[in-house]
Amino acid sequence: MRLKPSERIKELGLIFPPAPKPKGVYKPILVVDNFLYVSGHGPVNNDGSLMQGRLGYNVSIEEGYQAARQVGLTVLSSILTHFGDIDKVKRVVKILGMVNCDKEFSNQPAVMNGFSDLFLDIFGHDNGVGVRSAVGMMLPDGIPVEVEAMFELHK
Repeated sequence: MRLKPSERIKELGLIFPPAPKPKGVYKPILVVDNFLYVSGHGPVNNDGSLMQGRLGYNVSIEEGYQAARQVGLTVLSSILTHFGDIDKVKRVVKILGMVNCDKEFSNQPAVMNGFSDLFLDIFGHDNGVGVRSAVGMMLPDGIPVEVEAMFELHK
C-alpha cells in the first residue's frame, strides 16, 4: 500500500521554505471544482530569499535542477499554507516550467526534472507525473526557474 503524500514527505525529511507572498494582483492558490491551480512560483530558500541566476551563464544544469526542486518545495509550502491538507491532492495534472537561460541554452527539460522528480517521489509514478512543458525565457527578480502547476483533488 502506498503511503499518503504527507507520510511520504515525512519519510523523505523534506523541509519547506516559507510560502511567498504575492508580488502583484493574483492568488497564489485557486481551487475550481476539483482542481487546484498554483500561480507561478520561484525557488525560495529556507531563509525566505530567492535563488538567483541564469542557466548557460552562471548556473549549471545541476544547480538548475536543484533550483527547480526548490521551486517544488516552495509550491508545496504554498499548498500547505493556503490550502491546507496535502493529502487532498490526488495527482499532478500539468506543469509549466520556465527556465531563465541564455538563448543558446537548450536543456530546459533536464532542469525541470528537479521539480518533476520531487513530485514523483512524493506521489508516485501514477499520480506524481503529469503533462509538462519546459521553456526558456527571462524571468523576474533574476530567478533561475519558475513553475506554474495544476493538480487534481480527491472528490
